[in-house]
Amino acid sequence: MSGYRWFRAGDLNAFFALMFDNVANLVILASLLIGAFHFPKDIVLYRMVPGTAVGVLVGDLIYAWLAGRLARRSGRNDVTAMPLGINAPSVFGMSFAVLGPAYLLTGDAELAWKMGMAVTVLVGLFKMGLALAGNAVRAAVPRAALLGSIGGAGLALIGLLPLLKVMAHPVVGFVALGVILVTLLGRARLPWGLPGAFVSVVLGLAVHYALVLAGVAAPLAAPAPETAAELRLAFPWPSLAFLGGLSLAWGYLPIALPFALATVVGGIDNTESAAAAGDEYDTRGILMTEGFCTLAAGLCGGVVESTPYIGHPAYKAMGAGAGYALATGLFVGLGGVLGYLPFLIDWIPAAAVAPILIYIGIEVVAQAFAAT
Repeated sequence: MSGYRWFRAGDLNAFFALMFDNVANLVILASLLIGAFHFPKDIVLYRMVPGTAVGVLVGDLIYAWLAGRLARRSGRNDVTAMPLGINAPSVFGMSFAVLGPAYLLTGDAELAWKMGMAVTVLVGLFKMGLALAGNAVRAAVPRAALLGSIGGAGLALIGLLPLLKVMAHPVVGFVALGVILVTLLGRARLPWGLPGAFVSVVLGLAVHYALVLAGVAAPLAAPAPETAAELRLAFPWPSLAFLGGLSLAWGYLPIALPFALATVVGGIDNTESAAAAGDEYDTRGILMTEGFCTLAAGLCGGVVESTPYIGHPAYKAMGAGAGYALATGLFVGLGGVLGYLPFLIDWIPAAAVAPILIYIGIEVVAQAFAAT
């Protein structure tokens, strides 16, 4: 594997997309629990968020390692790591159907948090068990069925929803989108080889704050009180604290397990998508990692599962290797520990980053047609 480059120019493009998606999910989790259910801020920001970020750290580090191992075994130097992050549907499901109701029922935020840990630990074990059948399921289901399902998700979720953010702030959004279309879709090379996604975000930021200084646009709101955090250390040590909420967790497990099953099916789909793009990962390894990092998150205080993300072919088209997954894991993991993630999400306009996700949606849909 002497020729494999762990970091390359395309990793910067991919890092912005994967990092921002994960940061947004963590901030949404904090906003829902503190704003809607009035969870104590200290428990959410300094226990739940750091623990959940551990899942991203562990999963992306393992996926980066799996990419390096695949490159070594195949003798190729163009292997792209599988993207991994916080499962967005589970953020809403755990907030509205598990953690929030448990807190309202018991009035004990500490107990509700430990119950969320227990649910996450059990979900991780459940997914690790299902991982054993991953290769058999992938071999039995036609590629068109696997890629068609994530093609639909790519069009409806990854393509449409970010487009709405662009349309909400068109001056900023279309400047950034124009750079993405020219560089990533059109394959035009920027001066000095600058990565297109990085330039699109920087230009979007520059346009936004230029409009603010000119009095044309309103500044972004300061960090909301429910997500504002101090830069203080909150290291998520693994523990058996989840045992304190285990008895309560069994009643909420039927709500959480369908989300877990959906992520396992998605992991099989995404492994097939990576294979169609040229990177033949072992399905069992991808799914086992998904379960293990969810288990690690639960043991460290996390309350939301992690999952392989849709979009491997798009990251590969960006020219990414394993570095973007490694950088995202470290950035999100350290952000959960130090508390800088809410500040970041509140000061970067979503319209400047959304075009990267639109591009990922386009690539996923294109692969569903081209590879079948």
